[in-house]
Amino acid sequence: MAEGLLRHDAGDRCEVFSAGSRPSQVRPEAIAAMRELGIDISGHRSKSVDEFTGQSFDYVLTVCDNAKESCPIFPGKTVMIQRSFEDPAALQGSDEERLALFRRVRDEMRHYLREFPHRSTQIHCAQE
Repeated sequence: MAEGLLRHDAGDRCEVFSAGSRPSQVRPEAIAAMRELGIDISGHRSKSVDEFTGQSFDYVLTVCDNAKESCPIFPGKTVMIQRSFEDPAALQGSDEERLALFRRVRDEMRHYLREFPHRSTQIHCAQE
């Protein structure tokens, strides 16, 4: 969701990449929650941070504790910024409860991420 939000909100002002420490699939609830904002992430894929090893980035944003702890070192003057959000994929509730949590986390991320497109031309978001 972080990648989709930054790509949408930053437009062409920055280049956005996303990866996780334990990539799996893009959750249907995430796709649904983002679609409500008019953002289509159905074509996104879950990538491993290993795909970006050796590349340099202005910022590496981690959005959960596990990503911060397992994030590789990136060369150059990379600024590491960590902010934990609840992992909505971990909820074992009903469909409605899971979607509600994805919406809440989406909105919290959007509020948090709105400042970053103005600071950099290249942003990487590590997410779980």
